[in-house]
Amino acid sequence: MREHTLYILKSLLTTAAGVTLALAGVIWLSQSLRFIDLIVNRGLSVVSFLQLTLLLMPTVLMVVVPVAALCAVIHTYNRLISDRELVALRAAGVSHWGLARPALILGVLCTAIGFALSLYLMPAGFRAFKDEQFVLRTDFSRVLLREGVFNQVVDELTVYVRARNRDGRLLGILVHDSRDPGLAVTMMAEWGALVASPRGPMLVLGKGNRQESSGADRTLSMLYFDSYTLDLSPIVETPDARYREPKERYLPELLREPRTDDERKRRNDLIAEAHRRIVTPFDALALSLIGVAAMLAGESDRRRQWPRIARGIAGGFAYICGSFALAGLIVKNPAMAGAYYALPVLACGLSVPVMTRRGFPWPRALLRLMPGRP
Repeated sequence: MREHTLYILKSLLTTAAGVTLALAGVIWLSQSLRFIDLIVNRGLSVVSFLQLTLLLMPTVLMVVVPVAALCAVIHTYNRLISDRELVALRAAGVSHWGLARPALILGVLCTAIGFALSLYLMPAGFRAFKDEQFVLRTDFSRVLLREGVFNQVVDELTVYVRARNRDGRLLGILVHDSRDPGLAVTMMAEWGALVASPRGPMLVLGKGNRQESSGADRTLSMLYFDSYTLDLSPIVETPDARYREPKERYLPELLREPRTDDERKRRNDLIAEAHRRIVTPFDALALSLIGVAAMLAGESDRRRQWPRIARGIAGGFAYICGSFALAGLIVKNPAMAGAYYALPVLACGLSVPVMTRRGFPWPRALLRLMPGRP
């Protein structure tokens, strides 16, 4: 590989890595705000918070890496033109393909990273995130049973806890259960504890009473107890029992025949996600070629670089908008999948002849509006 290719490629990789870290950091901070409530109000530890947010990073990188490739190409080639390095390389006999080769290598590398993210890292990370989030939301002892508030565990089941001591014992408990329309039960206890059993979580109450109101005349009966166990297992699901979203599934799971009613109802969503997993990695290659075509087309002019930059940004923005639009359309109209696959091919195919032209192929109507044009 020639020295100029290594030199440009090194600059592209450095810039792409910097842009990726910056954009991923901004998105990570914005997404982290969703979990602040779990830390402030529900006692989630900082370690669990970091674990939850970092599991979302593969999903974030799927969007960030192609954009970073486009930004790196535009920035690097703009610097080469401004420093007259591109002119020197052309004078030394380097062809358009020789100048574009580093951007093409960057696009291929980012595409390979995209496939690693889309086929394994993203579904694995998102699945672990949803499982951990589910466990936290159903962890009654740490999250749902907060002190000093009425915790609505599920519809028609409310639990109040006055305090919690250091060993995890709950103090001053009130439970109101009205899940049965014809029966209202209120229990009060001095202390309680959540214990795990083979069937699921149990709320053990100690030194309290159970008040039951039933019948048309709302007859009240009361029972005093030293120990009473409330079974919470029917209202607790396990992560394996819930429906897994399309983003949580690996590619073979998206393409297999439906096995449940939920999969049959959401068949189009699953197939659309499979198409996205295959096409999205190619966005990095397409955007890299769009950027290098905008920066290399025509003669170099260090005094008027903004039209090249504007063309690169506009072309990349149009491609991203078209990709997102088609990705949404194939959910309702699977026949649009062909257009979705054709978009990166079309973008790459058009970038090559544009890149090798001496002048950028502006439409004739726009050329007439430019000053100095006949």
